[in-house]
Amino acid sequence: MRFTGDYTAKADSKGRVFLPAAMRKVLEASGETRCVLRSDLFQRCLVLYPESLWNELVDSLRGRLNRWNGTHQQLFRKFVSEADVVELDSNGRILITRRKLDYAGITSDVRFLAVDDHIEIWDKQECESVLSQQTTLGEDLQAIMADLPPNII
Repeated sequence: MRFTGDYTAKADSKGRVFLPAAMRKVLEASGETRCVLRSDLFQRCLVLYPESLWNELVDSLRGRLNRWNGTHQQLFRKFVSEADVVELDSNGRILITRRKLDYAGITSDVRFLAVDDHIEIWDKQECESVLSQQTTLGEDLQAIMADLPPNII
């Protein structure tokens, strides 16, 4: 499952926001009915995972952690406890809790960024600020990709 695109929407006063139709279609085509919403680990945004991908991530993390190690247990607890299961309502909206809206700084204008197998949900202004920062994307990709065999794109 791969998402593509960059969309804007508005959250209503209850925290409901329309998931863009193109993204809903990807979920529907994959048979996904539920998603998991979590605060991002590195940016001030939210991440929406199809439930099957979330389950793979949790299984992978659990497989790397020792249940009998207190630090590992606390890390796992923190990671999974901040996740909310969300379902599309009959109008194609998801409900974002006030706690998550506050974390991401979302008041009304929302930006959805497709990031391959998941979706990032940003406050529109915050997203524009982050994306407008000057980067060296071309040079960084060249450094990463230059050593790959020539038949790999």
